[in-house]
Amino acid sequence: MAAWFVVRAAVANPADRAAFDEWYRREHLPDAMKAFSTRVAWRGWSKSDPSIHCAYYRFESLDRIEAILAGTAITALIAEFDRCWNGRVTRTREVLDVAEEVGVG
Repeated sequence: MAAWFVVRAAVANPADRAAFDEWYRREHLPDAMKAFSTRVAWRGWSKSDPSIHCAYYRFESLDRIEAILAGTAITALIAEFDRCWNGRVTRTREVLDVAEEVGVG
């Protein structure tokens, strides 16, 4: 069963939103997909709270995410994120163990 790795970022200053969006689109999402060797990812902004950005990375298994989280690939991505946004964007990470998928094929 699939699993998802979710990164929730809070962009503190609304003036940073456009630059963050462009950086994530142009650099971080492609870099993360390559580092994670995942083919499926999507991201978006919350309509409930415009400061919240979430990125979702789909993996074939929970074991694969756990291997990524224990490896060096994510360490490099975290360091680059911190270098670019430290203090201006905070984030949390979640691992979702999919219980059921419907209509996926």
